[in-house]
Amino acid sequence: MSVRLDRLPNGLRIVTETIPGLESAAVGLWVNAGGRHERADQNGIAHFLEHMAFKGTARRSALQIAEEIEDVGGYINAYTSRETTAYYARVLKDDVPLALDVVADIVLNPVFDDSEIEVERGVILQEIGQAMDTPDDIIFDWLQEAAYPGQALGRTILGPTERVSGFARKDLSRFVSDHYGPRQMVLSAAGAVDHDAIMALAEKLLGHLPVSNLSTHDVAIFTGGERCETRQLEQVHFALALESSSYSAPDVYTAQIYSTLMGGGMSSRLFQEVREKRGLCYSIFAQAGAYTDTGMMTFYAGTSARDIGQLSELVVDELRRAADDVTEIEVNRARAQMKAGLLMGLESPTSRAERLARLVAIWDRVPPLAETVARIEAVSRDDVAGFARRLNRSGRTALALYGPADGAPGVRELQERLAA
Repeated sequence: MSVRLDRLPNGLRIVTETIPGLESAAVGLWVNAGGRHERADQNGIAHFLEHMAFKGTARRSALQIAEEIEDVGGYINAYTSRETTAYYARVLKDDVPLALDVVADIVLNPVFDDSEIEVERGVILQEIGQAMDTPDDIIFDWLQEAAYPGQALGRTILGPTERVSGFARKDLSRFVSDHYGPRQMVLSAAGAVDHDAIMALAEKLLGHLPVSNLSTHDVAIFTGGERCETRQLEQVHFALALESSSYSAPDVYTAQIYSTLMGGGMSSRLFQEVREKRGLCYSIFAQAGAYTDTGMMTFYAGTSARDIGQLSELVVDELRRAADDVTEIEVNRARAQMKAGLLMGLESPTSRAERLARLVAIWDRVPPLAETVARIEAVSRDDVAGFARRLNRSGRTALALYGPADGAPGVRELQERLAA
């Protein structure tokens, strides 16, 4: 396997990884423009734009976009996150030129037909409604809002109904003009690909784009806070967050190992203490999320109205305890889980292409896999314990609750318990 990274004169970066023995490949464009690049009056437009990319271009109708990829047995998809919008396809090796042509076409040449905008507006409003009816989905948007109040990073990706209801063609075109320049894009391909052939295709399809300024976003400030929505549900959905490490922070792998040993599997502390020993929930987990300049350590569980007080306090008590008595055995297990997850994920060309794009966006290079594994291996028990202490003493906590939450402690009470 070989990784190569090049750049067109206009600043667009091309990264590929050739994987011998594969008959398929994943190829796509990852654009460094997501929810946090929106102004408040644009909230939801990055996601709306992702939808509209599939609704027709100057060369292809919406049906033709789907048919050209599916006629060769491939698939095409996209997603929007808070920092990135991605458009990608998976096809057999002989169809890579077709896939890249289609992806480039939908990204660069959407027509934004008014009638199609109205159709897709209805689809997105249904998506927002579905999210509101899915407590263990919407709770994380509310947690984000509580952690970063009044900031782009705290707003939802889908956007509020009133904003989505008002977007027009000019709004979509302006967002593209401001954020879809070649310096904001990474073309990534993995699997049965030839780097020189991809470079030639990139020059043909994307080399004409004019050099653009890099889009910017405000620095995120994790201030913490609380959002509680009382509703008659079967469960209270509980989500707690503390500020964690950014992508580029020296302790980013420590943060991930900590989240794994706290709530990354059946052997984790929270799963064993809260579910297995006490029977207070069915689902409980921890995850370390990272952004360019900040991060969130998130803990989630769903429980009954009767047990929400005890569960909340147990989670905080486990966070306190981990700072004092985390063991070498736990750290070793978490390291093994993390390495296995990384390596297993790389068995998919799509996962490899996404990883390449993410690494280039963050560091403008692709660290060798051995370097990443070595950084994971280098995390010690003392590193994890020190990270846990810093996390607990940060003084800022975000809390989101949804359901019959009258018996739940508030964010200030939990913060005081954590710092005690």
